[in-house]
Amino acid sequence: MADALPGQLIIVRHGQSRWNVKALWTGTRDVGLTGQGHVEARQLGQSLEHTKLDLAYVSQQLRAKETLQDLLEAAGQTGLPSHVNAAINERDYGSFTGQNKWQVEAKIGEGAFENLRRGWDFPVPDGETLKDVYNRTVPFYRETVLPDLAAGHTVLIVSHGNAIRSLIKYLENVSDHDIEDVEMIFGTILFYKVDPEGRMVTKQAKTIAAQPV
Repeated sequence: MADALPGQLIIVRHGQSRWNVKALWTGTRDVGLTGQGHVEARQLGQSLEHTKLDLAYVSQQLRAKETLQDLLEAAGQTGLPSHVNAAINERDYGSFTGQNKWQVEAKIGEGAFENLRRGWDFPVPDGETLKDVYNRTVPFYRETVLPDLAAGHTVLIVSHGNAIRSLIKYLENVSDHDIEDVEMIFGTILFYKVDPEGRMVTKQAKTIAAQPV
Protein backbone atom coordinates (compact mmCIF):
# COMPACT_ATOMS: atom_id res chain seq x y z
CA MET A 1 0.00 0.00 0.00
CA ALA A 2 1.36 3.44 -0.94
CA ASP A 3 2.05 5.98 1.78
CA ALA A 4 -0.69 8.55 2.28
CA LEU A 5 -0.15 12.22 1.54
CA PRO A 6 -0.05 14.38 4.68
CA GLY A 7 -3.26 16.26 3.90
CA GLN A 8 -6.86 15.17 4.37
CA LEU A 9 -9.74 15.40 1.88
CA ILE A 10 -13.24 16.03 3.22
CA ILE A 11 -16.24 15.82 0.87
CA VAL A 12 -19.78 17.03 1.60
CA ARG A 13 -22.92 17.05 -0.51
CA HIS A 14 -25.13 20.13 -0.32
CA GLY A 15 -28.20 20.02 1.92
CA GLN A 16 -31.73 19.39 0.71
CA SER A 17 -32.72 21.91 -1.97
CA ARG A 18 -36.14 23.30 -2.86
CA TRP A 19 -36.27 21.02 -5.88
CA ASN A 20 -34.94 17.93 -4.08
CA VAL A 21 -37.97 18.00 -1.81
CA LYS A 22 -40.24 18.05 -4.89
CA ALA A 23 -38.32 15.16 -6.54
CA LEU A 24 -37.41 17.40 -9.48
CA TRP A 25 -34.22 16.89 -11.44
CA THR A 26 -32.25 20.02 -10.57
CA GLY A 27 -28.95 19.61 -12.38
CA THR A 28 -27.58 22.99 -13.40
CA ARG A 29 -30.69 24.91 -12.34
CA ASP A 30 -29.83 27.30 -9.51
CA VAL A 31 -32.14 26.76 -6.55
CA GLY A 32 -31.51 27.33 -2.86
CA LEU A 33 -31.78 25.15 0.21
CA THR A 34 -34.95 24.33 2.11
CA GLY A 35 -35.15 24.97 5.83
CA GLN A 36 -34.24 21.32 6.30
CA GLY A 37 -31.26 21.81 4.02
CA HIS A 38 -29.97 24.65 6.19
CA VAL A 39 -30.40 22.47 9.28
CA GLU A 40 -28.41 19.67 7.64
CA ALA A 41 -25.64 22.06 6.64
CA ARG A 42 -25.33 23.47 10.16
CA GLN A 43 -25.25 20.00 11.67
CA LEU A 44 -22.50 19.01 9.26
CA GLY A 45 -20.58 22.09 10.37
CA GLN A 46 -21.03 21.25 14.05
CA SER A 47 -19.50 17.84 13.41
CA LEU A 48 -16.41 19.61 11.99
CA GLU A 49 -15.95 22.03 14.89
CA HIS A 50 -12.78 20.28 16.02
CA THR A 51 -11.36 19.74 12.51
CA LYS A 52 -8.99 22.49 11.39
CA LEU A 53 -9.81 23.21 7.75
CA ASP A 54 -7.28 24.96 5.51
CA LEU A 55 -9.31 25.72 2.39
CA ALA A 56 -12.52 24.81 0.58
CA TYR A 57 -13.70 24.29 -2.98
CA VAL A 58 -17.36 24.76 -3.84
CA SER A 59 -19.41 24.58 -7.03
CA GLN A 60 -20.91 27.64 -8.70
CA GLN A 61 -24.41 26.66 -7.65
CA LEU A 62 -26.40 28.36 -4.90
CA ARG A 63 -27.32 25.25 -2.93
CA ALA A 64 -23.66 24.31 -2.55
CA LYS A 65 -22.62 27.85 -1.63
CA GLU A 66 -25.38 28.09 0.99
CA THR A 67 -24.31 24.73 2.41
CA LEU A 68 -20.70 25.86 2.67
CA GLN A 69 -21.69 29.15 4.36
CA ASP A 70 -23.89 27.42 6.94
CA LEU A 71 -21.32 24.71 7.55
CA LEU A 72 -18.45 27.15 8.14
CA GLU A 73 -20.54 29.32 10.45
CA ALA A 74 -21.49 26.29 12.55
CA ALA A 75 -17.88 25.07 12.55
CA GLY A 76 -16.61 28.49 13.65
CA GLN A 77 -14.40 28.79 10.55
CA THR A 78 -16.03 31.59 8.56
CA GLY A 79 -12.67 33.03 7.48
CA LEU A 80 -11.73 29.90 5.55
CA PRO A 81 -10.31 30.58 2.07
CA SER A 82 -12.94 29.26 -0.37
CA HIS A 83 -12.70 28.86 -4.12
CA VAL A 84 -15.61 28.49 -6.57
CA ASN A 85 -15.00 26.07 -9.43
CA ALA A 86 -17.36 25.02 -12.23
CA ALA A 87 -15.67 21.63 -12.53
CA ILE A 88 -17.61 20.41 -9.48
CA ASN A 89 -21.01 21.68 -10.60
CA GLU A 90 -23.84 19.17 -10.67
CA ARG A 91 -24.48 17.09 -13.75
CA ASP A 92 -26.49 18.74 -16.50
CA TYR A 93 -29.70 16.74 -16.92
CA GLY A 94 -30.47 18.42 -20.23
CA SER A 95 -34.07 17.99 -21.32
CA PHE A 96 -34.91 16.19 -18.07
CA THR A 97 -34.11 19.27 -15.97
CA GLY A 98 -37.13 20.33 -13.95
CA GLN A 99 -39.06 17.12 -14.59
CA ASN A 100 -40.41 14.99 -11.74
CA LYS A 101 -38.23 11.90 -11.36
CA TRP A 102 -41.07 9.51 -10.61
CA GLN A 103 -43.14 10.74 -13.55
CA VAL A 104 -40.11 10.16 -15.78
CA GLU A 105 -39.76 6.63 -14.39
CA ALA A 106 -43.41 5.92 -15.17
CA LYS A 107 -42.90 7.18 -18.72
CA ILE A 108 -39.60 5.48 -19.68
CA GLY A 109 -39.68 2.36 -17.47
CA GLU A 110 -37.68 1.29 -14.44
CA GLY A 111 -34.65 -0.04 -16.32
CA ALA A 112 -34.06 3.07 -18.42
CA PHE A 113 -34.80 5.24 -15.42
CA GLU A 114 -32.12 3.57 -13.27
CA ASN A 115 -29.65 3.84 -16.13
CA LEU A 116 -30.46 7.52 -16.43
CA ARG A 117 -30.06 8.15 -12.71
CA ARG A 118 -27.05 5.97 -11.95
CA GLY A 119 -25.53 4.68 -15.18
CA TRP A 120 -21.99 5.49 -16.29
CA ASP A 121 -22.51 6.49 -19.93
CA PHE A 122 -26.27 6.49 -20.50
CA PRO A 123 -27.11 9.26 -23.01
CA VAL A 124 -28.96 12.32 -21.75
CA PRO A 125 -30.55 14.54 -24.44
CA ASP A 126 -28.78 17.93 -24.38
CA GLY A 127 -27.11 16.97 -21.07
CA GLU A 128 -24.23 15.09 -19.49
CA THR A 129 -23.56 11.46 -18.71
CA LEU A 130 -21.76 10.55 -15.50
CA LYS A 131 -18.72 9.88 -17.68
CA ASP A 132 -18.87 13.49 -18.90
CA VAL A 133 -18.96 14.69 -15.28
CA TYR A 134 -15.99 12.46 -14.41
CA ASN A 135 -14.04 13.98 -17.28
CA ARG A 136 -14.25 17.43 -15.69
CA THR A 137 -14.15 16.63 -11.96
CA VAL A 138 -11.16 14.29 -11.99
CA PRO A 139 -8.75 16.62 -13.85
CA PHE A 140 -9.76 19.37 -11.41
CA TYR A 141 -9.09 17.05 -8.48
CA ARG A 142 -5.73 15.87 -9.77
CA GLU A 143 -4.48 19.27 -10.94
CA THR A 144 -5.88 21.52 -8.20
CA VAL A 145 -6.81 19.57 -5.08
CA LEU A 146 -4.05 16.95 -5.05
CA PRO A 147 -1.23 19.52 -4.73
CA ASP A 148 -3.06 20.97 -1.70
CA LEU A 149 -3.17 17.51 -0.10
CA ALA A 150 0.50 16.94 -0.92
CA ALA A 151 1.26 20.21 0.88
CA GLY A 152 -0.41 18.87 4.01
CA HIS A 153 -3.63 20.87 3.83
CA THR A 154 -7.05 19.74 4.99
CA VAL A 155 -9.29 20.41 1.99
CA LEU A 156 -13.10 20.58 2.04
CA ILE A 157 -15.11 20.03 -1.16
CA VAL A 158 -18.81 20.97 -1.13
CA SER A 159 -20.51 19.70 -4.26
CA HIS A 160 -23.39 17.61 -5.63
CA GLY A 161 -24.45 13.99 -5.80
CA ASN A 162 -23.19 13.10 -9.26
CA ALA A 163 -20.06 15.24 -9.13
CA ILE A 164 -19.16 13.51 -5.87
CA ARG A 165 -19.99 10.07 -7.30
CA SER A 166 -17.57 10.76 -10.14
CA LEU A 167 -14.85 11.68 -7.65
CA ILE A 168 -15.58 8.55 -5.62
CA LYS A 169 -15.17 6.51 -8.80
CA TYR A 170 -11.63 7.79 -9.17
CA LEU A 171 -10.72 7.86 -5.48
CA GLU A 172 -11.91 4.31 -4.84
CA ASN A 173 -11.17 2.90 -8.30
CA VAL A 174 -14.81 1.87 -8.81
CA SER A 175 -15.62 0.09 -12.09
CA ASP A 176 -17.95 1.54 -14.72
CA HIS A 177 -20.52 -1.09 -13.78
CA ASP A 178 -20.24 -0.81 -9.99
CA ILE A 179 -20.56 2.96 -9.94
CA GLU A 180 -24.27 2.40 -10.61
CA ASP A 181 -24.61 1.22 -6.99
CA VAL A 182 -22.75 4.17 -5.46
CA GLU A 183 -24.76 6.99 -3.94
CA MET A 184 -23.74 10.07 -1.97
CA ILE A 185 -26.60 10.61 0.45
CA PHE A 186 -27.55 13.84 2.18
CA GLY A 187 -26.06 14.55 5.58
CA THR A 188 -22.88 12.53 5.03
CA ILE A 189 -19.26 13.61 5.34
CA LEU A 190 -16.50 11.56 3.69
CA PHE A 191 -12.95 11.73 5.05
CA TYR A 192 -10.13 10.46 2.84
CA LYS A 193 -6.41 10.01 3.08
CA VAL A 194 -4.99 9.48 -0.40
CA ASP A 195 -1.78 8.34 -2.07
CA PRO A 196 0.34 10.47 -4.45
CA GLU A 197 -1.94 9.48 -7.35
CA GLY A 198 -4.97 10.73 -5.42
CA ARG A 199 -6.36 7.25 -4.77
CA MET A 200 -7.89 6.24 -1.46
CA VAL A 201 -5.63 4.91 1.28
CA THR A 202 -8.19 5.26 4.08
CA LYS A 203 -11.81 6.35 4.22
CA GLN A 204 -14.21 7.26 6.99
CA ALA A 205 -17.83 8.29 6.63
CA LYS A 206 -19.97 10.16 9.13
CA THR A 207 -23.71 10.65 8.73
CA ILE A 208 -25.66 13.16 10.76
CA ALA A 209 -29.27 12.62 11.77
CA ALA A 210 -30.89 15.86 10.67
CA GLN A 211 -33.57 17.23 12.95
CA PRO A 212 -36.84 18.21 11.27
CA VAL A 213 -37.64 21.90 11.06
